[in-house]
Amino acid sequence: MYSSPQAPVGNKRLTVPSSVKPVLNEWMRDAFVMHGPDGNYYLTGTTAAHGRRFRDEPHCWDYNDGIYMWTSKDLKNWSPLGLVWSFDKDAAEWQKKGKPIKPGAKSVNGDLLDSVYRALWAPELHYIKSRKKWIIAACMNGGMGSFILESTSGKPEGPYVNIPANKNGAIFPDIDLSVFEDEDKSVYLVGHNHLITKMNDDLSDIVEPFKEFKETPYNPEPYIEGVWLDKHNGKYQLLQTVWSVKQPNGTYSYIGNKGNSKDVHSYDVVVSEADNIYGPYGPRYPAILEGGHNNLFKDSKGEWWSTTFFNPRGAMGRRFPVTCRVGLVPVKWVDGKLMPDSERASQFYKNFKAKDEIIK
Repeated sequence: MYSSPQAPVGNKRLTVPSSVKPVLNEWMRDAFVMHGPDGNYYLTGTTAAHGRRFRDEPHCWDYNDGIYMWTSKDLKNWSPLGLVWSFDKDAAEWQKKGKPIKPGAKSVNGDLLDSVYRALWAPELHYIKSRKKWIIAACMNGGMGSFILESTSGKPEGPYVNIPANKNGAIFPDIDLSVFEDEDKSVYLVGHNHLITKMNDDLSDIVEPFKEFKETPYNPEPYIEGVWLDKHNGKYQLLQTVWSVKQPNGTYSYIGNKGNSKDVHSYDVVVSEADNIYGPYGPRYPAILEGGHNNLFKDSKGEWWSTTFFNPRGAMGRRFPVTCRVGLVPVKWVDGKLMPDSERASQFYKNFKAKDEIIK
């Protein structure tokens, strides 16, 4: 009836390997990488506005300027493609609107907020094979919801425009919208964090309201985010991100955090599996400790990878002096379950110098 809430903190086999380092010295959260049909890899994520000055590290809790993108042939060396979607040039009127911020306001990380509350978060770049279209799913802060953009050039770098369904408002009212193309060419939107719907044939709108997955929840259900849907060995894999929280008896649990707890420990990926895309999904299991709000992709050899971004809260924030940089975690399936691949990580990062040595 319920998933086990026990968080295996300290399990090295499930924790992001210590060999993993940043591959790009760019402030970024919610890092997203996909392998394009042209053989190149494309990277995007939640970024800070270029040129904006801060007393401490850059951030985008309140404001940024849009979507930046990078490309690579080997996952190690990344070249910028620039600002591919801009609030100022490309946004609809409802997206351009912001909310005023009270003087002295701070983010959950203690960052000073000094501008209008209008930022784009968690962009995901998807190539829809059956339609030969590039689309981006993204969301906004301030309760502005999520939307879908489509490339008008047929290229990953755009330019991008809103699809008809969200020209006048959000296609999904919450954050962290994701996209999944099934083997039968059906395209689905997956929303924060337990919702799914199907898109129409030309990807201009959804065909029905969002409805809940059938899941095996925790009891009680905590705050969950960073949803990702994939398929492995013919079964649907629902990835979600949950904070582990230390309990009075010294153990760690996935229940107890409501999204703003100061006692969070690790930002973990948990996975559940189903035969049907709508569920029921079986019990969740911890898969990648400290690697939350990730996505999965395959490289040119068919090997699996996950993104990570060195979350500044919790265990990673206490361990590293500089955080919010994209890292790549080799992963593997063992007995049908997802976990980090430490051996491949050691090989990939061997003689690999962290970009500008930002994380020691």
